[in-house]
Amino acid sequence: MSTYSIHVSGISDATTEQHLTDFFTFCGKISKVEFNKETHTATIHFEKASAAKTALMLNGGTLDGAHLTITSDQIPEGKEEGHHDEHFDQSDKPRAGIAAEYLAKGYTLSDQILQRAIELDKQHGISNKFLSYIQSLDTKIGEKALGPEKTISGKVQETLATATQQAKAVDEQRGITKTASDYYLRALTSPFGQKVKAFYTTTSKQVLDIHEEARRIHETQKAAGTSAGAESTPASAGVGSSAPPLSSEVHSTAT
Repeated sequence: MSTYSIHVSGISDATTEQHLTDFFTFCGKISKVEFNKETHTATIHFEKASAAKTALMLNGGTLDGAHLTITSDQIPEGKEEGHHDEHFDQSDKPRAGIAAEYLAKGYTLSDQILQRAIELDKQHGISNKFLSYIQSLDTKIGEKALGPEKTISGKVQETLATATQQAKAVDEQRGITKTASDYYLRALTSPFGQKVKAFYTTTSKQVLDIHEEARRIHETQKAAGTSAGAESTPASAGVGSSAPPLSSEVHSTAT
């Protein structure tokens, strides 16, 4: 099976192979990590080119107090085409959403990196599949739980408790979000559901929008309890995996 690799240098003395795995797993599924502690370098092998491209976006990001230099000599260029199956991986998400997960986890990303994420989404059209997923989730669960032509995000303000309970029951019965964790379902059935939907379904985003989504991820995870965040990593749980609970204030630092 083909793998797509990125090279990392400038790694801190305090960084371990597990730290690298935890950091880069937000990009997508990792097949192997080769870490040389003596030279402060590593090679991360991903199963998908899209995951490796996301990792390249993080060039200049901070891990354990050190600014990482991330390069690759094999990642193919060109627009990423949308998929036509019903399975979603972490690497299928818009880059802006992945950047928000990094912030929600407590990692430091510069505003330049966040802007890079926004530009990548625009340039490569990688948001289209995920946008369809969010809209479909909102419509399907809304119609099944609340009635024809109803959406969860549209109804939630007036019947939050009922909508949430009905939507979860329908989802469990029909497995609508089987390939995703329930962050997006919980978000859509929350008071800020319209903002979450807008973040993923509008093409014009700002750095501030990523910060706000990071805070929403944190608040949703906090409300669900810390045990929910510890059950799985973003890559292993599929498209909807939310970031683990935030241990410090969500922020980014300009370089």
